Amino acid sequence: MTGESMSQSRLLVIGPSWVGDMVMAQALVSALKTQFPESAIDVLAPAWSGPLLARMPQVSAAIAMPIGHGRLGLGARWRLAQTLRARGYRRAFVLPNSFKSALIPLFAGIPVRTGWRGEMRFGLLNDIRLLDKKRYPLMVQRFVALAYADHATLPDTTSRPQLTADKGRLPELYKRLGLQGDRPVLALCPGAEFGPSKRWPAHHFAAVAQEYIGRGWRVWLLGSSNDRSVADQVIASLSTASQSWASNLAGRTELEDVIDLLAAASAVVSNDSGLMHIAAALQRPLVAVYGSSSPAFTPPLGDNVAVLSIPVNCGPCFQRECPEGHLKCLNDLRPQQVLDALAIRISADESVVAPITNQRSLL
Repeated sequence: MTGESMSQSRLLVIGPSWVGDMVMAQALVSALKTQFPESAIDVLAPAWSGPLLARMPQVSAAIAMPIGHGRLGLGARWRLAQTLRARGYRRAFVLPNSFKSALIPLFAGIPVRTGWRGEMRFGLLNDIRLLDKKRYPLMVQRFVALAYADHATLPDTTSRPQLTADKGRLPELYKRLGLQGDRPVLALCPGAEFGPSKRWPAHHFAAVAQEYIGRGWRVWLLGSSNDRSVADQVIASLSTASQSWASNLAGRTELEDVIDLLAAASAVVSNDSGLMHIAAALQRPLVAVYGSSSPAFTPPLGDNVAVLSIPVNCGPCFQRECPEGHLKCLNDLRPQQVLDALAIRISADESVVAPITNQRSLL
């Protein structure tokens, strides 16, 4: 299809099912908008992703996928496809590699359906690509490559997802959550949905928090309700005088709140998680801690990011729990290493200002 015929068309992106992957999908949307600036780009994705898609200005509409992850739901897919047919999409870009993810574009009669070969999708996709993993080693590159001709060399500028925060929501958020905007904020993301083998120990997070509270910063602990207990552990490990400077927000916020709070933070320390990818896409100074996983495929893609891990004989194992029982890859990654990396990241960001007062003498 020529660029001229595409310029006035609607494009549909079938989005992934995980937070970090959805963040990286922004790079594809951005590449499509650059090539076809007059095209409307809609994203079909799980309903939870709405706040993320709302922070991607290139997305014209977020369409909630009513079928749960892993369900076939042929009837529901057919009915949704018929509503999409009326929108007149000329091309679909299918990011998941599953068979079922390619059904709706086919049912909707979208003429050009682009995606990687995946689970035997011949006939479902008619612009089907055979992945060259050496050419595109990163997930974000595999997403972006679908916007270009097969086997194309990608522009360097397409590989960094970017989210736009809604700063106008901050006064209401601060009031609702009992937060103050009087000092720099260190945001800590101590959870990881994957499992314990991705979680840096709570007492290590606490050591970093203690240091920055001593410098006059506030600390926010962010995450889902599943992360509330580990966030409580971080705060419990602080000195009594320091605890009032730390706020456990895990489970008290929606995804849209977390995005805007991360954007307001002066710096972020996170495990390998969806929040790590959001912080990177918001261009915050970030230190990302890796344990059982590897940054080789899905690293945080920001301009001011440090990725920390230590080599161990048993890793990366990519297991939810440590098979050896020692969690050496995380326990032996010391707080001072994070503090050193964080200092470099903060010094590189001119937006981070010094606190009005220094509280070290009080702690």
